[in-house]
Amino acid sequence: MPKLGANVSIAKHGLLAAVQESIGYEADTYMIYTRSNRGGKAKDITLFNREKAYELMQEHKLSDPVVHAPYLVNLASNKEETFEYGVNLLREDIERTTYLGIQHIVFHPGSHTGAGVEYGIKRIAEGLDLILTGEETINVCLELMAGDGSKVGSNFEELAEIISLVKHRDKLAVCLDTCHLWSAGYDIVNDFDGVMQKFDDTVGLDRLKVWHINDSKTEFNSRKDRHANIGEGTIGAEAIKRIVHHELAKDKPLILETPEGKYKEEIAFLRA
Repeated sequence: MPKLGANVSIAKHGLLAAVQESIGYEADTYMIYTRSNRGGKAKDITLFNREKAYELMQEHKLSDPVVHAPYLVNLASNKEETFEYGVNLLREDIERTTYLGIQHIVFHPGSHTGAGVEYGIKRIAEGLDLILTGEETINVCLELMAGDGSKVGSNFEELAEIISLVKHRDKLAVCLDTCHLWSAGYDIVNDFDGVMQKFDDTVGLDRLKVWHINDSKTEFNSRKDRHANIGEGTIGAEAIKRIVHHELAKDKPLILETPEGKYKEEIAFLRA
């Protein structure tokens, strides 16, 4: 069976709140931000009710949760203040994720804002070299982007180049988003196996640790990041269901980030 969950809230009770919400969706896993997804000051991580949350997870068979870093992490920036803020924020979120006992943190590589893709790639690697010590016990996952604006990491080659430049590259993994793949020009509807073979040849399937499961409001190769509810977009329900039940999704957290909060219905549909 696929391991399905959704992006859930930590309001009021931290990790315990996320687990309780996920139980309501009859989920198998979940994803959280440990602070606002826009960054800013974070709540004391020791107040997240970690032990109670794990007791409830065990009781309801929830496992393998994911943390998403704030969107304001931009390691590709040519602005020193933005770059340093991103480095410090991601470093702190890695520490917070480790404290919570969660094995995966996902982050957006960043936007070069006119400095060029090659600059952005090198800058991201530079930032990761400042962050990673080699002692990390979790997977730090670069998320493939949809290709909008000046975002870096919207194809397999760019992800592979970033990884190759980082000293402690063994700590790096990848998160693939169905909407991002489709919008970036990877035909996961008609040739999913071919797309994944290309990913294996370029990056390596051993680095694929997390999936984000979303339909797309925009057409194939649109280069736009517009999530749609399952079956209400251009990818379609049946193609997404095939991916969710594919061998390459087995035992990996599959996280819904769909826009209208139909998580319980979507999880039930995809699990069937």
